[in-house]
Amino acid sequence: MTRLVLLLILLLQVVAGTAQEFNVQVQVIAPQIQGTDRRVFETLQKSLYEFVNDRKWSPYIVRPEERIEGSILITISEHPASDQFRGKINVILQRPVYKTTYNSSLLNYADNDFRFNYVESQPLDYSDNNYTSNITSVIAFYLNVFLGMDGDSFSSMGGTFFFQKAQDIVNAAQSSSDPGWKAFESQRNRYWMAENYLNPSYSVFREAIYKYHRLGLDVMADQIDQGRSAISESLDDLRRVYRERPGLFVLQLFLGAKRDEIINIFSKASPADQTKAVNILREIDPANANKYQQILQNK
Repeated sequence: MTRLVLLLILLLQVVAGTAQEFNVQVQVIAPQIQGTDRRVFETLQKSLYEFVNDRKWSPYIVRPEERIEGSILITISEHPASDQFRGKINVILQRPVYKTTYNSSLLNYADNDFRFNYVESQPLDYSDNNYTSNITSVIAFYLNVFLGMDGDSFSSMGGTFFFQKAQDIVNAAQSSSDPGWKAFESQRNRYWMAENYLNPSYSVFREAIYKYHRLGLDVMADQIDQGRSAISESLDDLRRVYRERPGLFVLQLFLGAKRDEIINIFSKASPADQTKAVNILREIDPANANKYQQILQNK
């Protein structure tokens, strides 16, 4: 009986020690495509789910309850040839907040420069530092961004290793004719996402992400004023970044993911803190200045 118990314990340790990093929902839809066997989309969805969630993406041991949650939605709008597909990919990353059931959004982004080749049931080949296919490179890029953003939110500059891996994928894709990888194509693509996260000129931005989440949100369950104060300080840091580079891509991504959350946080703050937050937010997110008026309505 004792040997059986020990065996079960060892098996549980092995399972816990080899758990993968992600618990990400994957969906492939093609609402505009007619006359195509839908099985190809179902097969691709299943293969991508396994590619994302069954593969080991980091050197770290991750317990099942620590797996990173999010979603990947691929919407196919064009099918110009039997093995060619074009559309967009929506990526959403969430992070749990300490002592709550609340998940905070870290990223909510639609990448419209997505095209790939795929034949039903073909293996999804991928290896680090090699560009084997656009679909696996794009997915691997965003998964490393997920790991990097998650790491930054839990420790200061904690995602650097994964942002470097994301940049390695960008570098490997420079010989590709597929869009989204090159600097000259756009100021808002995969190239610039990786560049922004690793550029030392914007390290204040990444420090603000840590301050916002680990010193802010994670503290609010026990010390709401202290946590909100840390978030207010992180907004000050973001204003510094904005004044140096108003169009910074990753800053726009952060505000897109956090806008509603920030409004909710400061709607319950003191009038002075509300006014300070609104002034900062109107400056760094001028296109949505009117939305932040909601904060002041709760004075």
